[in-house]
Amino acid sequence: MRVFVTGATGFIGTALIPELKAAGHDVVGLARNQAAVAKLDTLGVAVHRGVLEEPKSLAEGVRTADGVIHLAFDHDFSRFVENGRKDNRAVEAMLALLEGTGKPFVVTSGVNLIMGKMAEETDSTPPDGFGAVRGASELATLAAAGRCVRAMVMRLPQVHDTRRQGLVTPIIQIARRKGFVGYAGDGSTGLSAAHVSDVARVYRLALEKGKAGAVFHAVDEEHVTMRAMTEAIGERLGLPVRGLGPDETGDYFGDFAMFAGMDNHASSAITRKALDWTPTGRGMLEDLRDCELDAVI
Repeated sequence: MRVFVTGATGFIGTALIPELKAAGHDVVGLARNQAAVAKLDTLGVAVHRGVLEEPKSLAEGVRTADGVIHLAFDHDFSRFVENGRKDNRAVEAMLALLEGTGKPFVVTSGVNLIMGKMAEETDSTPPDGFGAVRGASELATLAAAGRCVRAMVMRLPQVHDTRRQGLVTPIIQIARRKGFVGYAGDGSTGLSAAHVSDVARVYRLALEKGKAGAVFHAVDEEHVTMRAMTEAIGERLGLPVRGLGPDETGDYFGDFAMFAGMDNHASSAITRKALDWTPTGRGMLEDLRDCELDAVI
């Protein structure tokens, strides 16, 4: 299968490319600049030049592919709403090109869009607020399943290895600046997680055998508490760890405060059964204790 991958030079994309190639697929990676072209060249894949801001620039990559995996997203949280709309425009443009083909399209979303309960694949994203920003691309993708596109949603937890740990990476950066590792409240809030190698594999499995309209959760660990994560970080950095009261949290975390208190539980039971996927990678705490400090700047 010829697979067009957006976000091909990113954290997950660079793990997904060898996963796809090892399974016999040809990969075409989206590159927005010459640095990305050079990176894709080193990975041994074909290059398509384009940017999400100009959906028409993606057209040839989509048309000539047998399947599409959309990983790219601008993670500038200060422009989160705008970036969500940009993503949705790109998704709708790609899906329009795939209508009637029956080809697979996997869009990326997040399990943390669903709060207040154990997030399951059967849950819909909320109609408003934080979850609706990225949820619009989910809804567009699921609607396309009724227009002869094998359209699917992949919701991600905190994806990690020893170099990156999703939303936990900024906590490490803040701790290094502040001289101690802080957590909000009693530390009982937490996040779901999965190793990047397991995430790459579940994307491939969805591409190969996922059904139209399916929602998948790339989750290994359902809930790792913030207290446990900060203790692992403190151990690695050699810094003290302590809880923060409500009046301290904003000052310590700054613009990241809204994410520091996030609490997400997510299941992947349906995904494991549908795709015969069993995570085998290292756990979040293990990777935090061995994190590469030079990579966390």
